[in-house]
Amino acid sequence: MSLNVLLLGSGGREHAMAWSIARSDKLDTLYIAPGNPGTAQLGENVDLSLSDFQAILRFVEEQGIDLTVVGPEQPLVNGITDFLEDNGHKVFGPSKKAAQLEGSKKFANEFMKENHIPTADFDTYRQDEFDKALSVIKKRDIYPVVLKADGLAGGKGVFICETEEEVEKRLRELKENARFGEAAETLVVEEFMKGDEASVFVISDGKTAKIIHYAQDHKRIGEGDTGLNTGGMGAYAPTPVLGSRMLQRIEKEIILPTISAMLLDDNPYKGILYCGLMITTEGPKVVEYNCRFGDPECQAILPSLESDLLDLMEAAASEELDQKNVKVDNRYRCCVVLASEGYPLDYVKGKEITGIEDVSDDALVFHAGTRRENGKILTDGGRVMNVVGGGETLPEAIKNTYREVKKINFGNKYFRSDIGAKGLAYIE
Repeated sequence: MSLNVLLLGSGGREHAMAWSIARSDKLDTLYIAPGNPGTAQLGENVDLSLSDFQAILRFVEEQGIDLTVVGPEQPLVNGITDFLEDNGHKVFGPSKKAAQLEGSKKFANEFMKENHIPTADFDTYRQDEFDKALSVIKKRDIYPVVLKADGLAGGKGVFICETEEEVEKRLRELKENARFGEAAETLVVEEFMKGDEASVFVISDGKTAKIIHYAQDHKRIGEGDTGLNTGGMGAYAPTPVLGSRMLQRIEKEIILPTISAMLLDDNPYKGILYCGLMITTEGPKVVEYNCRFGDPECQAILPSLESDLLDLMEAAASEELDQKNVKVDNRYRCCVVLASEGYPLDYVKGKEITGIEDVSDDALVFHAGTRRENGKILTDGGRVMNVVGGGETLPEAIKNTYREVKKINFGNKYFRSDIGAKGLAYIE
């Protein structure tokens, strides 16, 4: 049976998902809403707002959509899966309640504590208790300390504070900056965990969970992991931070307890579960859960997937994942984000992008923040494009990626030149 698929989203992650879904023998027609100039080459872009659930439902019914795939977190946290399923339609993505693992850091931390899933020690405070939070942090006098806005903040609501002055500054910012809004009505204060970060991506049908792949993201804007947090400046996969034994521990101590506890809570988790981890001297600990593919990790891992992504998604939505196998190739992939200079703060849009057609057939270019205007591709966001290269070894993948990065240009192009360097340190 061929499937009509609606993919919701417009970023680099969704372009990578569209690229992977478009390769499936099970696909009939692919629609992407709202999509971007890159996804338009793989299916039909549809002008739908991700917050207009009624319009999405009408489209699903008019076009005979067999499976709706949700890319970004916001519609999941807002309940798009429940809404479409209540109207008789199949969705790949967790329910509103299950998506609280990402939608509320307080919920996630309390869930982990209750179910003995290893994570950082934490306290939570309402916004009117921020002074109390400051007082407790001062008294403990242990730095760095991690401050997190409880709700969704586009990857920019987490601050690692080295001093009391920085804590005061970030608390004031969380309280007063309009961009945080409801996300900062509750504050989570966590201990700083030392170790190496890694991301493990799991697909689940609520009962069965299978690891798809694992990667390492680079969140900070600056070289050497300095500066402000971003949505992600690059990633590579697989990461040598995780060996086979560590992966077994992660599955046993984190993934299976998470999926089992959600099921026991009558809250089965269906979709992609992103486990952001810190590999500490005590073992793996959860930094955060996400209820969808990471961006840009998705762009680095999907090119390695030899299994049919659409087939896996349909099986997960139908609670038949136990009948499927997940297979990846043995190559390394590196993804470098091309951003607008000034991101994650103020930046200029509308710069013409050139050189995309010069990129080698061995590499992939995924659009993130772009638009097409008068036949030209222009910048239209902070993170503009993702360049993904591969190789038999990690050094080869990194070298091949940066060779292609040089071919694409726009007026205020910025990128980190050290994506994957932490992985190299493990194998040298």
